[in-house]
This record gives sequence, C-alpha cells and structure tokens, in this order.
Amino acid sequence: MDQQSLLDLQNGSDIRGVATQTPEKETTLTEENIEKIGYGFAVWLNDVKKLKLDVPGQMVKVAVGQDSRLSGNRIKDLLIQSLENAGITVFDVGLATTPAMFMATKYEDYDADAAIMITASHLPSEYNGLKFFTKDGGAEHEDITFILEHADREHISWPAEQGETIKKHLLRDYAHDLKEKIRSGIKHAADPEKPLKGKHIIVDAGNGAGGFFADAMLAKLGANTEGSQFLEPDGNFPNHVPNPDNKAAMKSIQDAVIRHQADMGIIFDTDVDRSALVDRNGMTLNRNNLIAVISAILIKENPGTTIVTNSTTTDHLKDFIEKLGGKQDRYLTGYRNVINRALALNEKGISTSLAIETSGHAALKENYFLDDGAYLIAKILIADAELQKEGKDFSSLIASLKQPEETDEVRFKILSEDVQEAGDQILKAFEAYVKKTVDLQIEPQNLEGVRVNTAGQFGSGWLLLRMSLHEPLLVLNLENDEAGAIVKIKEKLKDFFYEQSLLDASRL
Repeated sequence: MDQQSLLDLQNGSDIRGVATQTPEKETTLTEENIEKIGYGFAVWLNDVKKLKLDVPGQMVKVAVGQDSRLSGNRIKDLLIQSLENAGITVFDVGLATTPAMFMATKYEDYDADAAIMITASHLPSEYNGLKFFTKDGGAEHEDITFILEHADREHISWPAEQGETIKKHLLRDYAHDLKEKIRSGIKHAADPEKPLKGKHIIVDAGNGAGGFFADAMLAKLGANTEGSQFLEPDGNFPNHVPNPDNKAAMKSIQDAVIRHQADMGIIFDTDVDRSALVDRNGMTLNRNNLIAVISAILIKENPGTTIVTNSTTTDHLKDFIEKLGGKQDRYLTGYRNVINRALALNEKGISTSLAIETSGHAALKENYFLDDGAYLIAKILIADAELQKEGKDFSSLIASLKQPEETDEVRFKILSEDVQEAGDQILKAFEAYVKKTVDLQIEPQNLEGVRVNTAGQFGSGWLLLRMSLHEPLLVLNLENDEAGAIVKIKEKLKDFFYEQSLLDASRL
C-alpha cells in the first residue's frame, strides 16, 4: 500500500479502517499495514517522545489492549510482533477499555511508557482502529500523521534487541482502583465496603468492553444489578449499536430501567470512553442533560470553574451553568479539541474542571483530563449517594435545566471533491443569507460554523451549520422552544439550500 493510502487511515487523533472485509468494503487494516503501523509507533516513541529505544538495554514498556471486536486478536498479535522486533517490552492486557489503557501508564505496577488501544468506538463491527497514549496523554493529530509517515521497518534505525511479551490483567486492576475511589468518595455509608447497598442499577454494555462494570464493580459495591443486559463481549454487536448518542441504544436501556423498576441505568460505548444515564422515571441523561449533571457536581466542588463543551450545546445549558456560578466555554467539535482547550485555559490560570462533548466524551481535570465513561459514572454515583440523604437522586441536579420543545439534525452530503473548500464556500454564503433574513440573527460568540439565533415567526431557539469532523458533510443542528417552529425554519431554509449545487439537500 502506498504512503497516501496509509495516511487515509488517519481519523483525527487516531487510526480507523476496515478490518473485516464485507461485500461492500475492502479491508484497509491489512496485515501489512498493521505491521507497518507498529513500526511507525516505535519510531514515534524514539524520535518524538524521546524514549531512547536506541539505547542498548533500555526497557521501553508498551501496554496493548482491545475491545470486543472480532478483528482485535489479529490486530493485536501483529502489533505485538512489530513492537517486539523494535526492542519493546509489551504488556498484553487482553480485553480492556480505552481509559484503562491510559491508566497503565500511571499505575505503579505497570509504569508503561505508552499504550495502544485497539478499538473503533461505536463504528460497525467490520471496522477497527488504534488509539495511542503516553504518560503525557493521548496522541494528537500531528502525532498520528508522523506515525503513518514512518510506518515501515526501514525507519527502525537502531540495532533492536528482541523484546518480550508479558500477560497482564489490566481491566481487573482498573476496576479495583475505581471501586476504591467510589468507596472513599461515599462518606458515612452504613456499610463502607458496600456503599451502594440498596441501589438497583442496570448496566447496558452493548456487548462491548464495559460489561465488567456490573459484576466486577457495582455488585462488589453492594448494588443489585438484576436486569443488566448485553454484558458479554461480542464483536458482532447483535443487540444494538454500542453508542450512548444513539436513539435506539438509549431506548434499550430506558426500557430496561422501566421494566425492572431500577433506580438507575448506565450505558457505555464499545471502549467505555463514553457513557450516559437513565433515571428511575425513565428520563434519559445524555447529551446536554449529561453535561448538566456533571457540571452541577463539579461547580459545587470548584465554585466559579469553567466547563468546556463542543459547539452544539443548547443555550439553556449555558444559562444553567451560569446560574450555578460556573462559566461555559463553547468550543469546537472533537474530544481532543475540547480537552486541549481545557488544558490551555488552565495554563492561562482559568480554573477549568471539565471538557465534555454532547457525544458523551467527558474528561475531568481531577482524572488527568482523560475521557473516561466509567470514571464519569463513578463520580455521579458518589454524588447520588450524598443526595440520597436528602431524599433526592442524581437527576434532581438538573431540575432547573430548561428542556427544548423540539430538536432536529439534518446532514447534507458535500458533492465536491474538494470538501473543505466547498464547505467553507457554503458556510460563507449561508452567513450572508442569514444576515438578510428577518427573525434570524448571527450569534457572535461562536467558534465553529455559523450559529444562528431564531425569534419571531421562527420561535425562540437556535441553529448551527458546521462541517462534520470526519465525513464529507455539512451538519445542521436545530433546537427550539416552540412546537412546530423547526418545520417553519426548515421550509424557509430551502430557499438557500436548494440553490447550493455543491450540496445534496434532499434530506431537508
């Protein structure tokens, strides 16, 4: 495969491709490519991260784990072979979660210099991918580019001694660590070893890597987990897409909570870097609601703190955060973008406790700004236990968050080969169109796409047109407090979108 084809595997700050051939899709994560990527990673560790693989006797340790995808073992074995050939000691940790892989660089018993997680998050079962970590955190976009540009054994310039592989049980150790954090966080429990006794909590792992959270976590802490579903790892994902941002997935856990009359439902994505909740009444707490819950907890602990979010959050969330005494920094789409923004704000002396996307990626300052779905749930469980003393639960934290009357999303395919240029051109034209339209007003405090406030005939709300982060699309998000207003807005916007020859506007 040529260099450009390798570079096409880049997906922002990680790598993704087709790992299992289908009638419609050719394999792109071939054995040759995976082997080369392993060498590129070794070169990156040596040349960029300065881990000195070229020093004889130097032991550089890399942990490698995978989610439940069927192609995971094949990819892992090939990666390990490349890493061993480059002189690296490998910890093979088997089934793992993305957050646990980063923690392998922090736990004393591992002290890994780096880690690789084999996952493609919520994508269909034929896909897989790679996420990379060092002790400094996750790889950035430019790091992935470097790895792919140096993805070949010929770039191994040092006389490498053959490395070795050691089996480890990372997920067990990660679960133990999280259990102890929950035990220490819940004060004055009747049974300190089982502080969740009396709680009925259902887990939906979507057949990904999050099944451990029911038996190895919640049950050990005293919770009743009856009704938990899809805990067995199964890379076919036979029940629903493992994605807390997916309506069918959320409906599945919602139905389970209501059917079993549970106190709480928890759902994870495949590699457990995202999560969402359902309360005892069946209310779903994902997207803006999830952001509001964890924001309320962190603002109470850190008065005046800033919450960094992506661009598609509701105006009601901004009002909610500010009324609690916090600040919202509405930034760009992409979990690395919001995390890096939070890091930059803290460096400037602006207290920032949380970076979170509506997709469910939530990274807390107190937890290395690691987007960890299980840690997020642990934090909420601790707060929920304290609220229980007042006869309340976690969903009471957002009682004052105003809910929009209706929301919608339209995805427009860009027809031009030069996607970025066409997208920029359409966004510029859209901004000009809005400025000429009565009851539509450009929102000045916006960093991504064109955000518009609506009024009058179009009700009280907003809409945002932005470029998709990973696909050749323009995405239109709409939200309104008046029933029927979005239909009116979309009808009006046809005047603009139907005139755009570089766009497929049929879905409008």
